[in-house]
Amino acid sequence: MVSPDGVDDDKRATLRRFAALGATAPLARFSETASAETGESDARDAIAGYLSTTPGAHFSKIRDDLRLGTGETQHHLRQLEEAGAIERYSDGDYKRFVLADRFDEFEKDALGYLRRSTPRGMLIELLLDPDATAGDLADALEVSPPTVSKYAGELEEASLLSRDDGYAVERPETVLLLIVRHADSFGERAMTLAREANAHLEYTG
Repeated sequence: MVSPDGVDDDKRATLRRFAALGATAPLARFSETASAETGESDARDAIAGYLSTTPGAHFSKIRDDLRLGTGETQHHLRQLEEAGAIERYSDGDYKRFVLADRFDEFEKDALGYLRRSTPRGMLIELLLDPDATAGDLADALEVSPPTVSKYAGELEEASLLSRDDGYAVERPETVLLLIVRHADSFGERAMTLAREANAHLEYTG
């Protein structure tokens, strides 16, 4: 349904839902410079809010989930980046985005792989069962052993996985916290891990 001002009501609702989150993010509020009639403030706050819940999202996902046009998305991302509200980083063929000054390089790499189904599944399964073998991972994820081996090599190259003695997640507490904090954006298995997180986190006094 389109309102009298020409903006799709479903799109407006989506933007306002995420804008409510984005309004609390540092440097993310643009009401004073963007026209309320054009919806620019809502769109930029919505992107900031979306990235607060879905860090590491790539351009197409941001555009599609927020129901924005390609040019519209490019414009608002550029404005947010120039204002220092968000950061863009390369991940293979993807350009990914996070709120500024929130993540170190390891965390950005981790988020990139957590946004991919099979690597995310491997990391989650290994956090749930550190003794899982390559065969266990293949069975759990319903993929072939060569697929597990391929992604294990990529994860090792990115310093997210060790293959010295079986498979082991590097900096497991950091990866676990990323998953737990943003579990809603990672799917049901991540939600399961989040519910069981206390059993997997190690605390030092």
